[in-house]
Amino acid sequence: MRKRAASHAGSWYENNPQTLASQLNGWLEKADFKKAAKALIVPHAGYSYSGPTAAWSYKQIDPNSVRHVFILGPSHRVYFTQCATPVVDCYETPLGNLKLDDEIIQKLQSTGEFREMNVEIDEEEHSIEMQLPYLAHVFKNRLDQVTFVPVLVGSLDIETEKKYSKIFAEYLKRDDTLFVISSDFCHWGRRFDYVRADPSMAIWESIEAMDKAGMDFIEKKDCSGFHDYLNETRNTICGRHPISLFLATLEYSESKNDINTEFKLLHYAQSSKVKAKNDSSVSYVAALCHKA
Repeated sequence: MRKRAASHAGSWYENNPQTLASQLNGWLEKADFKKAAKALIVPHAGYSYSGPTAAWSYKQIDPNSVRHVFILGPSHRVYFTQCATPVVDCYETPLGNLKLDDEIIQKLQSTGEFREMNVEIDEEEHSIEMQLPYLAHVFKNRLDQVTFVPVLVGSLDIETEKKYSKIFAEYLKRDDTLFVISSDFCHWGRRFDYVRADPSMAIWESIEAMDKAGMDFIEKKDCSGFHDYLNETRNTICGRHPISLFLATLEYSESKNDINTEFKLLHYAQSSKVKAKNDSSVSYVAALCHKA
């Protein structure tokens, strides 16, 4: 069996299973359940920064009703203009291994629209890996019954996005399938080459207002509006392509009356409150998409 190692364990999150499980439990206990998730937006920074926000998303999963989990993550290190799937059979985590859905992955590959993500690229990328320990923990009693479909989303243009949306729509309409969209929000500061701010507000307030303006388009399921928002603000939302792809999939699925959903912001946080131009921060969002 080909495995992807938990390459960020011990640095981005705890490697000790007992310590990690205790940490995740603590964060989940502080989050509120709203409705059973059809899809989630979840941050992917180190758990000491984004773990408490991620818990708000993972609190919404009904582990007994899900059999397949798609994980859509952005590519931070490699530029490409397609989507890519893994070549391994399972993903390792300190809390147990996640079995990949070979049947679905092969079906995606058979469309000719997906490239393969080699093990080196896979293990270097953190956007998908940071979702895995939480998923292993949430599904701990059913790990042998749930399969996972990681998809690394490249820099898609609008037409390519629409093409993929028709492929993913087949899976979105299934009652037993969950989508996890991996994304941090604004990366603000000179080290990120992004210092846009409204001078009438404190910098951290301006960042929050901008992030929540983007979330407004997501909550309205307005894919075109989200594109326009990104073009206007250039907000450094690293998972903008996975988010846009999911919005396009929702739009296509709902136009076919295959599904009807609502999207809502659950929790918002920043790594620090920027007060001076030399400061920096990253924003974290937990958002829920559920059946209406």
